[in-house]
Amino acid sequence: MAKKKVKNKKPSKKYSKYRVEGNKLIRGKTCPKCGASYFLAEHKNRVYCGNCKYTEFSHKK
Repeated sequence: MAKKKVKNKKPSKKYSKYRVEGNKLIRGKTCPKCGASYFLAEHKNRVYCGNCKYTEFSHKK
């Protein structure tokens, strides 16, 4: 039996949720239900928590 070919996985990109401005650490938007350890995914028209399915829709102006 032949071995399976290994597929490379994409990194989680958690580093993109943080920003440093001066001496302050700026964090991305977090889930109000789950707490500070869960970030909200930013989509085109909403933000979404993959853990508890919390969703905030943005309105067009």
